Amino acid sequence: MSQSAPQIPKLAVLAVCLHEGKFLLVQRRNPPDAGLWGFPGGHVELGESLAEAAARELHEETGVTATAGEVIGHVELIDRDGSEVMHHFLLVAVACAYKSGVAVADDDAMEAAWVSDADMVNLSLSDHVMDVAQQALKQT
Repeated sequence: MSQSAPQIPKLAVLAVCLHEGKFLLVQRRNPPDAGLWGFPGGHVELGESLAEAAARELHEETGVTATAGEVIGHVELIDRDGSEVMHHFLLVAVACAYKSGVAVADDDAMEAAWVSDADMVNLSLSDHVMDVAQQALKQT
């Protein structure tokens, strides 16, 4: 294992914001999913709840304010290069109820957009996006 390879999995959240029948997605600028569309999200800070992390990441990445609530589900992503683990994420999807704001991509994303589940098939998505969207729709 190289020095840059992760030593432990990283805990992160996905902020799943559904408003007026559309999900807020961002097109990632950085690896491991550069160029792909997915839910806003990121790391959980020490002492921060999953809901707090989801609301913070949503606002940081898009400018949208929401109230984060229930956990929708989780995704485990392991990116390998041969036998070497390049990235290992444990992603917890959290439902976020839109409150205010116009979605604008920050420096971690190339674009932010409200997208219906039907229109998601026209985008290059991260592997987990459709499954998480379907789970979210079942819980609404």
